[in-house]
Formats: sequence, C-alpha cells, structure tokens
Amino acid sequence: MVDRKAGSCASDISGAGWEIGVMAGLKKNGPSLRNVEAFGLTVCQLVNWDMSLWQDELAERVRQEAQERQVRIAALWAGVPGPHVWDFVEGPAVLGLVPARYRAERVAALEDAGRFAATLGVPAVVTHLGFIPENPGDPLFQELVAATREVAETLGEMGLEFWFETGQETPVTMLRTLEAVGRDNVAINLDPANLILYGKANPVDALELFGTYVRNVHAKDGLYPTDPMELGREVKLGEGAVDFPRLLDRLRELGFCGELIIEREIEGDEQKRDITDAVDYLRTLTGVSRGG
Repeated sequence: MVDRKAGSCASDISGAGWEIGVMAGLKKNGPSLRNVEAFGLTVCQLVNWDMSLWQDELAERVRQEAQERQVRIAALWAGVPGPHVWDFVEGPAVLGLVPARYRAERVAALEDAGRFAATLGVPAVVTHLGFIPENPGDPLFQELVAATREVAETLGEMGLEFWFETGQETPVTMLRTLEAVGRDNVAINLDPANLILYGKANPVDALELFGTYVRNVHAKDGLYPTDPMELGREVKLGEGAVDFPRLLDRLRELGFCGELIIEREIEGDEQKRDITDAVDYLRTLTGVSRGG
C-alpha cells in the first residue's frame, strides 16, 4: 500500500519510475485510448462524466484495447452526477461531496466507478471533493469526512485507492481531510495549476504540507486570478505560474514515483499542439525517453 514516511508508492499502484502520460476520455463507441498512442505515449488517466458508462462490458472492452495498444491506465478520473460550475460563486454549492443535496447519489456513483475500475484493472479512482470547509469544527466538514471515508472503505474492499484532486481547497485543508478520513488507501492527485487557478497556494510550497501523499500529477499550468470573482486562466505548460523545474525536483526528493499526466483543457488543433509541446517540455525536464 502507501508508505507515508518515505513518500513512495508501491509498484502495483503507480508503476516504477517516472512516466509521461495524457488524459483520455472514456467512449461508449469506438476507441478510448487512441490519442495516447497518437502522442507517442504509453500511459494515461481515463476520465468519464457519464455515469451510464460504468458497465462491465465496456470495462472489458477498454481493458482489451489497453492491452492491444500497450497503454497502461494509471487511474480512473470519475465525474459525478449533478451540476458542476467551476467558479468561486456557484462552485461551493455544487461541486464534489461537500453539498449535502447531491452527496448520497455522488457517493453511490463513485462506488460504481470503483467497480468499473476494478473490472478494468485500474488501481485508483480520482475525483474532486469540492470546496472543503476550512473550519474543522464545521458540521459540513465532518459530513464530508464521513462520506469520503465511506467511499474509501468501499474502494479499499476492491483493492483500490481513492485519490483527491487538488483545486478548491488550501493545502492544509487537504491534509486535514486526509488525516481525518484516516484510511491508508487515500492519497492525492496533484494538479498544481488548480492550486494557482483557485488562488489557494504555490504548488511547490504545498508539497511541504502534503507532498508524501502525492501519487499522481496533472501536468497543467495556469495563472493566478486577477479578478477575485473569477478563476485564473489555464495556459500552455511552461508559460504559467507553476515552477515545474522546482516542483519536479521536490517531488523527486520526496520519492514520488507516479505519472505526469498532461491535461490541457481546451479543444481542437491548439490543444493537440500544446500537448505535443508539453510532452517535449516534460521530457527535457525529466530525461524520460520517448515512449515513456
């Protein structure tokens, strides 16, 4: 499982060494992993927001596709039902497991995602928990912890880990949540850009609080908010406020052995160009050879 003191991860969870990957969307019809191969990569995070796709038949089909394309799926990023607004105004009321009105169906959806991941042969499920209350005495914080623990326990029975993506919470709040949940199969999917986009922290500094929990990284970049009512702006990797050389150095010191999963949340030709450039940029920083 997870060695918190060493900040390392077992080979059956995240593989040995550093690898560069990309996000891949689950598709009901047609290949789900084609873009991974197209970028010359062999690892990805599979992402899905359509709860109707958590089907054993589809899991088996994608598992076969992964074997044929020789692509390893490092984790399943699981969306949840209900509204999603990525901002400071409506976001706190609708995102993740924090809002009570959506919590029960989202817990059930994440457990369904776990069953899909287990059939697929993927080691972990990832999601956002939402705008976690800063005050540990807030009843909403205790409710979130209980719901998160329920999901973690269910996934643990399947041999899976449950990773929380950074974004809407400060690093100390994330650490507090992990420790309050108190299960050895919970960890962090670090999105350094999100910490900046939401104005929560410098991601390099954040590692001093929760670095030993990081099991996977979204290679994404962004700029701090200039309007306090709007998130910051995502930008091409290497052009934002994330200091990737320092971030990767600190992760290396902490014993990180997961994947760097490129995420560029735009579409079309510009997205393809930026991902291609991001692969080259990360290879330069890490020394990972082509195909890794």
